[in-house]
Amino acid sequence: MAHQVPAQQKTAFGDEVGTLDGIIKAYYDVVTVKKGEKVNYLRDSCLHVPNALVGSAQKGKDGKVVLKLITLKQFHQASDAFLEKDGFWEAEIGRSVENFGAIYHVWSTYETRNSEKGPVIERGINSIQLYFDGTRFWILSWVFDNETNGQRIPQKYLLKD
Repeated sequence: MAHQVPAQQKTAFGDEVGTLDGIIKAYYDVVTVKKGEKVNYLRDSCLHVPNALVGSAQKGKDGKVVLKLITLKQFHQASDAFLEKDGFWEAEIGRSVENFGAIYHVWSTYETRNSEKGPVIERGINSIQLYFDGTRFWILSWVFDNETNGQRIPQKYLLKD
């Protein structure tokens, strides 16, 4: 029996969403902007299901960790000025994948810079939930947490499966 390779599936913006590698590449490419530029949020929305959720784990003033969970649209509205102010470049540096049937969970370790060649200003892990509809991948939600002095990224998340 011959191994079947899925047909290429691209969004209107040319992002390859028929493969897991393709959609993760697009996930990072879409938020990369030079100083003064704007993120193409329509392009980003093409990667996600309608009403996708975005979350971050953050320490409150009392030191307790809280989860901030918002819609993708709310994330776009909140992050626009932040991303374009100094530029934003985020790249995947490690990946661990689990899947069962059509559902996928990707632990994607990242590093953030203000430009591709600039110094690393932040590292963390994106927990990305996706599903494959038989033709293409869709991002259901993602939650991230940043590395801190008290919370270092484990070595196993700095490798790619």
